[in-house]
Amino acid sequence: MHEKLDDLRQRREEAYHAGSPRSVERQHEKGKMLARERIEYFLDPASFQELDLLARHRAHTAGLDERPYTDGVITGWGTVDGRKVFVYAQDFTVFGGALGEVFAEKIHKLMDLALKVGAPVIGLNDGAGARIQEGVVSLASYGGIFYRNVLSSGVIPQISVILGPCAGGAVYSPAMTDFIFMVTESSHMFITGPDVVKTVTGEEVTLEQLGGAMSHASKSGVATFVSPDEKACLDDVRYLLSFLPSNNLEDAPVSEPTDDPERLCEMLRDILPASPNQPYDMKKVIAEVVDDGEFFEYFPHWAKNIVCGFSRVNGRAVGVVGNQPMMFAGVLDIDSAEKAARFVRTCDAFNIPLITFVDVPGFLPGVDQEYGGIIRHGAKLLYAYCEATVPRIQIITRKAYGGAYVVMDSKSIGSDLSYAWPTAELAVMGPQGAVEIVYRRELQQAADPVARRAELVEEYTQKYANPYAAAERGYIDDVIDPAETRQKIVAGLALLATKREELPKRKHGNMPL
Repeated sequence: MHEKLDDLRQRREEAYHAGSPRSVERQHEKGKMLARERIEYFLDPASFQELDLLARHRAHTAGLDERPYTDGVITGWGTVDGRKVFVYAQDFTVFGGALGEVFAEKIHKLMDLALKVGAPVIGLNDGAGARIQEGVVSLASYGGIFYRNVLSSGVIPQISVILGPCAGGAVYSPAMTDFIFMVTESSHMFITGPDVVKTVTGEEVTLEQLGGAMSHASKSGVATFVSPDEKACLDDVRYLLSFLPSNNLEDAPVSEPTDDPERLCEMLRDILPASPNQPYDMKKVIAEVVDDGEFFEYFPHWAKNIVCGFSRVNGRAVGVVGNQPMMFAGVLDIDSAEKAARFVRTCDAFNIPLITFVDVPGFLPGVDQEYGGIIRHGAKLLYAYCEATVPRIQIITRKAYGGAYVVMDSKSIGSDLSYAWPTAELAVMGPQGAVEIVYRRELQQAADPVARRAELVEEYTQKYANPYAAAERGYIDDVIDPAETRQKIVAGLALLATKREELPKRKHGNMPL
């Protein structure tokens, strides 16, 4: 027995140090942690339980003479803040983290187990893509991961953390997960690299410009969160998990409240500018209403005309959506509609209540928007809200014009509770545009068109640009003092905690993708 135990210890030691000393040194020289160091930092101390430590490739005919244990990926489960999670970490020091058959089988096993027990999967990506020597087997192995990503979608949270290269077909697994984290300067994602781009299109672009963290965070809408370094990134993943249930059958996490649920938000009485054409920061409204000003923003660098993120209200995790008047007056456009639709569907999948703050003057006009498919993309947000069965509360702070108002979780598409501040303006369009259309002939015939236009705008504003016509018809449930906003949301969430709503039985809807 002692000999066999010695043999086991020897094999384990080889597995724990599968990468060569030189490759380990190079990884550290780049300022990157090793795969095991990442897992150790991310999980609660001494909680990691490894799977397939002694797995090795069997591609003997592919010219791979070395057969290191782990085969380039470390898999297992542990806890984050005492809650069970599954994690895999690609090991760049072994075959450059390239995926082969056994490598993929380890991930398949992990994902299957996570789906069975209902716990999140976190993938730490740092690899060179498919293992060329294993050819089509590697490609088929990727397919097995993609298929499981889809099976797990909306059932367990899936989080991708990009801590190095992620190229070619490898990008599609992260793309199908719920959240993507990247690190500035060291994370890169792209279908084809700069050299191929130059060869095919003639465009010259750097690695960072093409697939760097900030490019994907601000331009492509691929990277949900960006962090300055690996440890900050892993800290952010832990923080995100605090807002998410372990699976779709659990409610959103509830923690001990740290903020008075009856607190008045008196600052909100003075936050709106005197002119409705002046901006204000919707993030300040959100921070005032939620517990302790806590707000973990989703896609903070992309589509800034809409704000999305996670907060807590009376200890209960919530998803918050709000138009941002500081950026393009808070209009909805292609990117903002897509960003918010994705967020709404994520919250709905994982039973996280939605709070929507509305100050929207409409959809962004223009040829580029129309040709880019604003009708189709705007419909994504409309579809997402219509389909959502979680508790939904709408707060109209100022402008609520036209179809954009309807899309922003209006009562008519299923909002459970809808409140408006006295400053709310619910109308088909703004006073200026409405007067130009409704009174066009009268203005053409007026002796003083400018003065008459001003009179008609004032008349329209008094008659329509207020919340009371909507309140009379029940399109909003109440007009409230802005200072009462937090109290109303706390009471509404308590009421809706037992909400039950079933969608019609179907295979799946046909979302306007």
